[in-house]
Amino acid sequence: MEYKISDKLAALKPSAIREIFKSLSDPTIISFAAGNPSPLSFPAEQLAELSADIFANDSTAALQYNITEGYPPLRRAVAERMKEKFGIGSENDTTIITTGGQQGIELACKALCNEGDVVICENPSFIGALNAFRSNGAKLVGVPLADDGIDTVKLEEALIANPNAKLLYLIPTFHNPAGITSTLENRKKVYELAKKYEIVILEDNPYGELRFAGENVPTYKSFDTEGLVIYCSSFSKILSAGMRIGYVCGPDEIISKMVVAKQVEDVHTNVFFQMLCYRYMTEKDLDAHIMKIRALYKSKCDLMVSELEKNMPDCIKFTRPEGGLFLWCTLPNGTSSAEFIKKALERKVAVVPGTAFNCDTEAPSDSFRLNYSMPSDEDIVRGVGILADLAREMFC
Repeated sequence: MEYKISDKLAALKPSAIREIFKSLSDPTIISFAAGNPSPLSFPAEQLAELSADIFANDSTAALQYNITEGYPPLRRAVAERMKEKFGIGSENDTTIITTGGQQGIELACKALCNEGDVVICENPSFIGALNAFRSNGAKLVGVPLADDGIDTVKLEEALIANPNAKLLYLIPTFHNPAGITSTLENRKKVYELAKKYEIVILEDNPYGELRFAGENVPTYKSFDTEGLVIYCSSFSKILSAGMRIGYVCGPDEIISKMVVAKQVEDVHTNVFFQMLCYRYMTEKDLDAHIMKIRALYKSKCDLMVSELEKNMPDCIKFTRPEGGLFLWCTLPNGTSSAEFIKKALERKVAVVPGTAFNCDTEAPSDSFRLNYSMPSDEDIVRGVGILADLAREMFC
């Protein structure tokens, strides 16, 4: 039988990152390709203790249906934490719990975009978001990144060229994949453009609490006076990725439609893990736990940057993150990264090609992404050395 796949999914390619994972069953491969938090960041013993208590004393609530918007105590705790720490949330905003930050991104697109509508994104950008937009039939328009954030001149050109664009998707803090953080000046310019051209900003901030250097930069949502910003984040990078607990804060009218869409998708997010997350927030010291994660990632990032500075030829450029999980390497003279990445894998080092993060799936890329949260210190040193040797062979 010939199966007729829907137009929305027929042209959708699998995540390059997930495909790379399939090659990592070889234990001899050094992987800089993951986007995972370090297993050392999971507070397993404390979570086990809280889990046992939930099942001993509140099992019915943990195993029963709950409301789509999220476990009420967790919703309140998340809203209070966003307000106290980041100045996020107004009387016209609603906070809901989602199945990871990924679902929040997808629901925002589903609520606002019709088939063929334009979503403007930084280029490169997060593959999970790009595929979420594509799966909803949206047309992607990429705007290049500069050192201080999205190129505001090119952004205005894109807004003029696409007057009916519905969403502006941004990862302003510790960008995935580029590792950069946009400046406050850049954010203010972008917000003014969003206001001028009446477009909703979808601010994706899963890494914002992982700052280990530099100064905090206010989120878009914290200075959103016009109801233009949907803020999306999660506990995946600060507590557990596998729990799939995310959250969204945005204008009531939009969030109400996202809730309807979520009812169709999964009824509600896993109640037990919502309860577990709430208990951890209120009975353990989440901020102290996050400080430990920051120290861990600072050490790993510093080591990777140091090894790159020491070994990589000058023709290879790379970012120096102040937080998050990634840095971004660029080859010389617009060279396609495909051959370099293929040869690196032959030498047992896996990285993610820049093409995976392009808005245009057919466009080439001269870049690749490195992750420092997952590999051991020994693998960081050895893997960077292998990449540096290859770069010298190919480009010097």
